[in-house]
Amino acid sequence: MSDTFPGGFGRGFGNGQPGQALWDALNQLRSTFEQRVTPRMSRGDVRAAVLALLAEQPMHGYQIISEIEQRSHGSWKPSAGSVYPTLQMLADEGLITAEESGGRKTYSLTESGRAEAEAAADRPAPWEATSAREHVALPKAGIELMQVAAQVGRTAGPEQIAEAVAVLDEARRKLYGILAQG
Repeated sequence: MSDTFPGGFGRGFGNGQPGQALWDALNQLRSTFEQRVTPRMSRGDVRAAVLALLAEQPMHGYQIISEIEQRSHGSWKPSAGSVYPTLQMLADEGLITAEESGGRKTYSLTESGRAEAEAAADRPAPWEATSAREHVALPKAGIELMQVAAQVGRTAGPEQIAEAVAVLDEARRKLYGILAQG
């Protein structure tokens, strides 16, 4: 009998608990997926998003971050390290102004900023253009399915495992059916 599991994981991987190695491997896969596959938006996208949001109403930095995350359905949450330098750059370009109130800076468009935002209004907002969640949703759902299947394998009884296998077989058939339609 081999001392490693498929994929090169040694017996010690997962603290020797049955199924733990698979569970740990799935968590590692999910983490790697989130780091490598989740779309990264460019500075131009952050700039366009900030201008689009400020065209609607004045906001502070945290509101901008939250609004982008909400509008992208969680697939894009720019970091403060990308939003605040963009706000500073837009201020340096004379496209926005900042007003401090209650310890927070609220940003608004200047006339030049409003003109630039209006010029871009016919293009989809960065959170809408080729929606990032469309590229991420299917692989993410697959990883989540693998995680729950591994959990069932670790904790369920024989009847539940048989039921889970039937559900997965049905899902596989339905996915092939979707491909057959295209």
